[in-house]
Amino acid sequence: MGAGGGEGQKVALTRGDVQRSFWLWTFFSHANYNYERLQGTAFAQAMTPIIRKLYKDPEEIKAALKRHLVFFNTEPNVGGIIHGAVIAMEEQRANGADIDDDAINSVKSGLMGPLAGIGDSISQGTITPILLTLGIGIAAGNPTITGDGNPLGSIIYLVLEVGIMLALAYFFWMQGYDRGRVGVMELLRSGALDRFLTGAGVLGNMVMGALTFQFVHVYLTLHFGIPAGGGNVTDFDINRDLLNAMVPGLLPLGLVLLSWWLIARRRMSPLWLLVVLVVVALVGAFPIFAGPDTPFGCESILNAFFQPAYGANGALGCGAAPPAS
Repeated sequence: MGAGGGEGQKVALTRGDVQRSFWLWTFFSHANYNYERLQGTAFAQAMTPIIRKLYKDPEEIKAALKRHLVFFNTEPNVGGIIHGAVIAMEEQRANGADIDDDAINSVKSGLMGPLAGIGDSISQGTITPILLTLGIGIAAGNPTITGDGNPLGSIIYLVLEVGIMLALAYFFWMQGYDRGRVGVMELLRSGALDRFLTGAGVLGNMVMGALTFQFVHVYLTLHFGIPAGGGNVTDFDINRDLLNAMVPGLLPLGLVLLSWWLIARRRMSPLWLLVVLVVVALVGAFPIFAGPDTPFGCESILNAFFQPAYGANGALGCGAAPPAS
């Protein structure tokens, strides 16, 4: 095995060396991305400051770069724990430890798949949707957040997304280096990441519930006039007086659960589901179905049929105020 510092001389990496490798991977993890090696060349590039520090013989440098050009693909943030462990192994190898190419590559190939799934669940499945919910709510003028649209929503999202992902990536990178190969395997066997994923899944479901309540709106424009005595008529709104009285937001929740059932259980294409929802929404907005507060106005067949008969002459008075009691 190579000894970068010469016979009997130890070579040690500094925190700065490991950080330089981290920044190279952070900015170039998908540079030269190709179907033959995927992130392999980016991995080798990120290892260049480490290899140049550990090995002085040009042949050893070439061999080290070559062994890191093999096929590699993982989630770039959480997957950085692999790089940290490999850096620790390279450091041990340069100082005489019995670590061959196969041992290093087996760590990479054995961990890249599981950590890709874990990383995607954490970053794309949990953190990004939560931050998008916050940013979209601010930018779109969600009444529960700002009341009016604010362009800072997009800026806040970008700042938080970059900041959190960088912190997450740096943490796992350094954990891999500090723990080494054995420590990383113990971390995976301990179930700590599985518990984290369970908590992230619960949090993700909470976010979906908040998204449903804030952004999904389904209304029924059915009204019934109920005689209240003394010639008065009470307006009974199906949406307000029945459904929301039982469970607030029942219709939006039902639509979301129906969409999930169609995709997960009936294997319906999300694209086709989107088309169906758009068609139903357009049909529902047509004057024959529209309610009194829609852009089409209140002169619709269903609205005229279900609206209470307001007015002194007993005629249907769409949108008119009920007579004073």
